[in-house]
Amino acid sequence: MRDHATGPRFFIGLMSGTSADGIDAALVRFDETDGAPHGALVLGRTYPWDPVLRERLVAVGQGARIDSLDEVGTLDVRIAEALAEAATRLLAEAGMAAGAITAIGSHGQTVRHRPDGAAFDGRHPFTLQLGDGNVIAERTGIATVADFRRRDVAAGGHGAPLVPAFHAALLHAASEDRAVLNLGGIGNFTLLPANGTIRGFDTGPANALMDAWCQRHFGEPFDRDGEMAARGTVDAALLARLLDEAWFALPPPKSTGREQFHLDWVDARLGGRERAEDVQATLLELTAVTVCAALRREQPATRRVLVCGGGVRNGALMARIGALLGDVAVGSTAAFGLDPDYVEAMAFAWLARQTLMGAPGNLPAVTGARGPRVLGAIYPA
Repeated sequence: MRDHATGPRFFIGLMSGTSADGIDAALVRFDETDGAPHGALVLGRTYPWDPVLRERLVAVGQGARIDSLDEVGTLDVRIAEALAEAATRLLAEAGMAAGAITAIGSHGQTVRHRPDGAAFDGRHPFTLQLGDGNVIAERTGIATVADFRRRDVAAGGHGAPLVPAFHAALLHAASEDRAVLNLGGIGNFTLLPANGTIRGFDTGPANALMDAWCQRHFGEPFDRDGEMAARGTVDAALLARLLDEAWFALPPPKSTGREQFHLDWVDARLGGRERAEDVQATLLELTAVTVCAALRREQPATRRVLVCGGGVRNGALMARIGALLGDVAVGSTAAFGLDPDYVEAMAFAWLARQTLMGAPGNLPAVTGARGPRVLGAIYPA
């Protein structure tokens, strides 16, 4: 399917990230000017998962065993139904009809990400996102594009990160070297040099570990503004053990997920006497240190870091990253017209647009794929 229409068009992007803390839904208007897309967020909302379903998604994402194909199939449909409901609610709030939407771009929910090969044989790389596009299209009456990552993996890439192409389209500047930092469950960078190749890669854990520790020890789903971390002190010995993880030393392209960085990974490195607040502070420091080390290593001339994702609301984390980067300007993507809470959802609306146009959605320099690829499968209305 190819869509060469010009003029304003509306897409919905649906995103649920590593933390599975909600479904981000973005209604996006794309205006075509001189062949270049100009995206504007019309309405963004975050809708909660059913608590029981979310608990299972988090467990599966951390490596919990799925004992039957029946459960895989059931999760595939339940996730899709939740995504479809999010799109329907978004349209109702916006006062728009389904017929006004060109397509939905749905990320789905990642349940396994093994770009270097499955653990049991190491020879068959894969990534798996659940949320059947057939169900979304059927429930909403809107053409749906889903399953974006697996084509890139089939082409030898990591299937992640995919958002850098969108960042490049909307945030690149010829006047300065920039980086876009997404602080979701996992942190990732898009490097946007004024001149040169655009690159991107995961940096390691961000909100996923901090949220999980906070839920376990403080009974809260996340550490609001880093308040719990601020009560603690960084444990230098624990931080050193966490940073000793071999993955951090790998060069890009690289990606990771909750199946690698989870609470069992943290527990295995604890000394046994740490205060919960000190571990929270140390996990925040781990995120800040790995983010800043990666940027210094890969694009040392960066003058501006634009931050999006849930971590932008963590004042303690933002302050620590700013302190470690010194004279680099660190701030929200909001200053450049992109709501930090919905950048990734907007990106999947943009990726759906790319797919309908028959245009590539990946950047091989980012993912490591053998070349540009049209991503995703199209499920007609």
